[in-house]
Amino acid sequence: MSVAAPPEAPIGSVDLPLADRMALHFLVEQFLFHEAHLLDQRRFRDWLELVAEDIHYWMPIRRTVTAKDIDREFTRIGDMAYFDDDHKDLSMRVEKLYTGSSWSEDPPSRTRHFVGNVQITAVDGDLVSVRSSLHLYRSRLEGVTDNFCARREDGLRRAGEGFRIARRHIYLDHTVIHATNLSSLF
Repeated sequence: MSVAAPPEAPIGSVDLPLADRMALHFLVEQFLFHEAHLLDQRRFRDWLELVAEDIHYWMPIRRTVTAKDIDREFTRIGDMAYFDDDHKDLSMRVEKLYTGSSWSEDPPSRTRHFVGNVQITAVDGDLVSVRSSLHLYRSRLEGVTDNFCARREDGLRRAGEGFRIARRHIYLDHTVIHATNLSSLF
C-alpha cells in the first residue's frame, strides 16, 4: 500500500519546508501543553513568565444571532468582553490568587486544560499565529463543576528557545455561562 506524501504547499501563510513546519508545530504544541500543565498545577506566577509584556488577553461575549447576522455573533475589540486584559491586569489577577482574598478561588478550583486541534495559521517574523481548541474542566468545593469549550487564537512570539504569549483571543462556544465566576485562566 502506498501512502501519499504530505503536501509541501503552505497552510495559510506558513511558507516553510515540511520538516521546518513539523518541527515548529511540535515546539508550539509542547509550549501549549507545558502552559496547560502550569495552570493546572496552580503555578500562576510561572505561567505569567510565559506572557509577553504587550499581551492582549481577550474573551468577547458570544450572542445568539440569525444566520444573516452571523458577523455580529461575537462582540468586537473595544466593546464589552469577559476579558480585555493587558499584562498589568493579568499580573494583578495572578497575585490576587496568592493573597487568600479571592473568594472565588478559596478553596482553589481544580482544573484540567485540554488543548487540541493545534494549527499554525501564519508565521510573520518572530510571531507565530496559532489556532487551537480548548476544553477547560473545573471542579470546585464538593460538587460544583464547570466545562468551558472554546477556540483560542494565539500569537506566540519567539523568545530564546521558546515562546511568549503576545496575543490570546478566546472564543467560547457558549452564549450562556452557568458558572458562578470566571476566575480561571484560559
